[in-house]
Amino acid sequence: MTGNLILFRHGESEWNRANRFTGWTDVDLTEDGEAQARQGARRLAQAGIRPTRADTSVLLRSIRTLWLALEELDRAWIPVRKTWRLNERHYGALQGLDKAELSERAGDARVQAWRRGYAVRPPALEPEDERNPAGDARYAAVPPDELPLTESLEDTLARVMPYWRERAAPALFAGETLLIAGHGNSQRALVKHLEGMGDEEVEGLEIPMATAWVYEFDERLRVGPRHEIN
Repeated sequence: MTGNLILFRHGESEWNRANRFTGWTDVDLTEDGEAQARQGARRLAQAGIRPTRADTSVLLRSIRTLWLALEELDRAWIPVRKTWRLNERHYGALQGLDKAELSERAGDARVQAWRRGYAVRPPALEPEDERNPAGDARYAAVPPDELPLTESLEDTLARVMPYWRERAAPALFAGETLLIAGHGNSQRALVKHLEGMGDEEVEGLEIPMATAWVYEFDERLRVGPRHEIN
């Protein structure tokens, strides 16, 4: 019997509130974001859904969302794994910029393409930029040529798929209920794969903060309907 998958986007971060492009920048949750994570976990508990294993990115806002959710679910003891492959999409040189101010300078259409276009990459970081993840200790074990300086959603999906094949799918085949606490774009990429969405369809997909999307699978790991717990 296969297990269930729970996708749980992090709560509001400091840069969500400030309307800044965040990407791989490591910002914390706001107090509202903490409350959202706890409330989302309470809704999962009320639905009778409790994870047996959990994965998250190496970014603080998703890690703390997971901690808060597991505490609320009384599941702090389950195995937890962290992987850079679940990080948010890398927004390149846009990281830290105010979205509204950038729209005024570059135009709404270009900014919308950078934000939502499936195959559109924002301007890349220069290799010597201090924001280059190659200089961050948490990525020391990752081959430098795999670390992005910018990403499209298409690139993000390519980054996430090894995680899906090597870690998530085997856990589900083993009957685990797997909770992935993550980010809007890396989870949009996973949803595109799971639901077989077209490129244009996924461009319009929104995943609400701290809302759980639950998937069931058959014995061949074919996905059933999505259940939104809210």
